[in-house]
Amino acid sequence: MADAPRDGGTRFAHRLWAAREFGVVVALALLVLVTVLDNPAFASPQSLRDLLLGAAILVVLAVGQTVVVVSRNIDLSVGAVLGLSAFATGTLLGSAPGTPTALVVLVGVGLGALCGAVNGALVAAARVPALVITLGTLHVFRGVDHRWAGGRQVNASDMPRDFLRLGTSTVLGVPVLAIVAVVVVVVVGYCLRSYRGGRELYAIGSEPAAARLAGIPVGRRVFTAFVVCGALAGLAGVLYAARFGTLDATAGTGIELQVVAAAVVGGVAIFGGSGSVYGAALGALLLTTIGSSLAVLRIDPFWQQAVVGALILAAIGIDRLLALRAADRLRGRSSHGA
Repeated sequence: MADAPRDGGTRFAHRLWAAREFGVVVALALLVLVTVLDNPAFASPQSLRDLLLGAAILVVLAVGQTVVVVSRNIDLSVGAVLGLSAFATGTLLGSAPGTPTALVVLVGVGLGALCGAVNGALVAAARVPALVITLGTLHVFRGVDHRWAGGRQVNASDMPRDFLRLGTSTVLGVPVLAIVAVVVVVVVGYCLRSYRGGRELYAIGSEPAAARLAGIPVGRRVFTAFVVCGALAGLAGVLYAARFGTLDATAGTGIELQVVAAAVVGGVAIFGGSGSVYGAALGALLLTTIGSSLAVLRIDPFWQQAVVGALILAAIGIDRLLALRAADRLRGRSSHGA
């Protein structure tokens, strides 16, 4: 009788240890601990608020990237979509300062969803690797942004204070942008877990050919994944405009690599089929914390890139190891059944 609870506790502990998210949490906790021991001010309420504020936009982008990556695709255009949406937001508010914030958000999300639809249509219809398609659309969207901006810059003084306050205000000490990011994580995570379309994305990522044979509308699901990713990149553009105020055609340049890194480090398999938005959000928080911690510890910024690269390699290695172990277990069960 006494063995049952112990066995249940052991199984729970094993599942917790095997969860990739748990490893990210441990790494994050150790990083914060080391930094606080060197500089206790790192744990101050203001420092923690700044950390959450810095991670919020990356979290939103990483969630959208996860939706695409689990379907065995990738979207490298998210930085350009963010920049395009941010500049559109600034231009709209500069020309019509009285525009309601809700309408501004809808415009940014809609523009991002349109860009995502372009990506999704090209990938689903032409069946060209998403890496190639989105690398091309990255430059197309960025070119449109540069053409539209024409060297102009939108300044914070051109936008309403109420909108800019969105990027700095807090609720019970938590930045509003961080609350928005948490809501995005929870909503998308619930949809992926609880709705058929979300679960089918994992099936597509695990084995696209088998998914087609099972009757899953692969093209439609992949198209939807890119639209969601684009819409969240558009939302990130609105948040970017609210936080930084000053905008030009270079907004979001290079952030796509951080987004992919956040998803992979958070346990989203780059080959598709596994991972969660919760892990991706933790990965984004970990990468943001690394940048802040290394600055506090007075370590050369070069090592930030080196650490992130090492984390990506480790994450891919762990994914490969877990895949091999799963395959071995399946072969063992098959031989046992025979």
